[in-house]
Amino acid sequence: MSTQTLTKPMLKIEGLHAWYGESHVLHGIDLELAEGQLITLLGRNGAGRSTTLRSIMGMVDRREGSILINGEEFITKPAHRISPDARIGFCPEERGIFASLSVEENLMLPPTVGENGMSVEELFEMFPNLANVRKRMGTRLSGGEQQMLAIARILRTGARLLLLDEITEGLAPVIVKTLGRVIRDLKSRGYTIVLVEQNFRFAAPLADRHYVIEHGEVIDVIEAADVEASMDRLNHYLSV
Repeated sequence: MSTQTLTKPMLKIEGLHAWYGESHVLHGIDLELAEGQLITLLGRNGAGRSTTLRSIMGMVDRREGSILINGEEFITKPAHRISPDARIGFCPEERGIFASLSVEENLMLPPTVGENGMSVEELFEMFPNLANVRKRMGTRLSGGEQQMLAIARILRTGARLLLLDEITEGLAPVIVKTLGRVIRDLKSRGYTIVLVEQNFRFAAPLADRHYVIEHGEVIDVIEAADVEASMDRLNHYLSV
């Protein structure tokens, strides 16, 4: 296992356990990343990748361990304080846009735009597809447009740590390519990103490090430089 010690992690998780009701889903997750880095959480469906993101957000019934964000402990914080206090933006698999509102109204909705939150016009520059449908209702957006809008909404808040859950699932290759461009752009601007992703071809060129999760545990860590030499291992982990 190849690991790299980070001098000052923005996010450091140690011994994270999580439960849904009586079901013990995470069994001691350890991971970390520095500001401006991107890591992926890889693994088969049901491995615990999305639950890891939801645990960071406090969206599980119970969690134990340590979640340090910029050195501050968040494991005991109530869920409603986590996002504003840690400047986290969470883009869930179900996207969470307001279907009865237009694209523009969705972007204007956050009650407060945080420090460094992007303006609507900045977002339309980043997502030209959304600019073209700015008056269209959420119900009339394609899956790709909905996904772009979901990411754009969290960028309005000033979040600097982005948790993105399966953002390419079911989308056309041209949209996947656009999302790859956006993520490279965000990374170049210093955003820190945790990406749960099934599409390894999409994730591989973006990530600094890959964490492989199985049965709620990290079973391998692969640095970007070691991916080519580790393809046999990765294919074994990710094969259905």
